[in-house]
Amino acid sequence: MENLIRRAFLQGMYDCSPFILVIAPFGLLFGVVAAEAGLNLLETLGMTVLVIAGASQFTALALLTEQAPTFIVIAAALAVNLRMAMYSAALVPHLGAASLKMRALAAYFMVDQSFAVAIKKYEAEQGFSLSQKLAYYFGCAAIICPFWYGCSALGALVGQAIPKSYSLDFAIPICFIALVAPMLRSLPHLIAALVSVLCALLLAWMPYNLWLLVAAIIAMAAGAQSERWLEVRRG
Repeated sequence: MENLIRRAFLQGMYDCSPFILVIAPFGLLFGVVAAEAGLNLLETLGMTVLVIAGASQFTALALLTEQAPTFIVIAAALAVNLRMAMYSAALVPHLGAASLKMRALAAYFMVDQSFAVAIKKYEAEQGFSLSQKLAYYFGCAAIICPFWYGCSALGALVGQAIPKSYSLDFAIPICFIALVAPMLRSLPHLIAALVSVLCALLLAWMPYNLWLLVAAIIAMAAGAQSERWLEVRRG
């Protein structure tokens, strides 16, 4: 059994390892942006370790730089991280029987990459025990999170020396496209994604990045409504 758990852990690390290619520049970019916003190394690392959610960190940092009201910063950061609630609900059938300590640890290390890779593995490996599922999940986190911490710190330290021509910000859209694209497996998924893109473009004029909140709400409503229509048609 111990060998199976170790194998699951190593398999998780291996399966998530391709994401290092986007996590590294993503983390570097956050360190650079944080330094430019006036955060020192300790503050940058503190935000990275405590929040450990790249998109939410970028959102909060951008709003803080724009002197947005605190409640707008908190609301926007929470809205970006609302997807973690959906991730948690999806993982309950697989990890819900784990101890409170293990679930709390899994919640802390929950990032887009570890969730996306783990849930795909759980669906493919029906015979995985709870211990194997936990080991696989933490194997995913073990290869992603240290790179996120380290590259954020490196970006804060040497970011100013990186030529702007390198355009590290390419990592952000690539990372999320790589995560989201495989999950668009139904018509409601596609409708929600399309509506979110259209709303984001049409509402880009809104201050304090409020378009993010509005577009997310409209897209979720569109996806949910289309799912209901499909269920009615199926009878």
